[in-house]
Amino acid sequence: MEGEDPSVSGGEIEDLSREKKLHRCLSMLESGDLNARWRAADALGEMGDPRAVQPLIGALDDEYVDVRWKAAKALGTIDGREPVLPLIRSLEDDSSWVRMSAAWALGNIGDPRAVEPLIGILSDPKPRVRRMAIRALGRIGNPRAREPLVRLLGDADREIRLAARQALDDIGTEREIPSI
Repeated sequence: MEGEDPSVSGGEIEDLSREKKLHRCLSMLESGDLNARWRAADALGEMGDPRAVQPLIGALDDEYVDVRWKAAKALGTIDGREPVLPLIRSLEDDSSWVRMSAAWALGNIGDPRAVEPLIGILSDPKPRVRRMAIRALGRIGNPRAREPLVRLLGDADREIRLAARQALDDIGTEREIPSI
């Protein structure tokens, strides 16, 4: 076809476009515009490029909750253990949304270093944070979480009890767990 460069394939054009998008999003993550930063964190998570890990770790300290929770979530979609310790620190964030996203990300990453910190937030005042920590513990599958999860089978919140039961099923048990 006239006007096309036969030396550039469709895949190469897609790679160039992806590279451009990555650099644009990394630049937006440093922007003074709150909306640009949280949208960039979201897009970087969707792209899943490991080069975004360090900038996203930096975004966990952003002054705005929207950026921090989107960065935590994005880190859970990118392969690698590098963000585990910063995500563990995010379990102590003032925002329940950030704590919840950090727990979700840690469950996706599956690193056993997160087990004790996740057990620590099983008493979080926000049920959504507790449910996500329970889910994460089930995904990680470490037997150290069994006893704390068994204790949650008596929780007043039905959703917590159901999540704990599912997590225990995911981990597997050495003894019979009472039904809820």
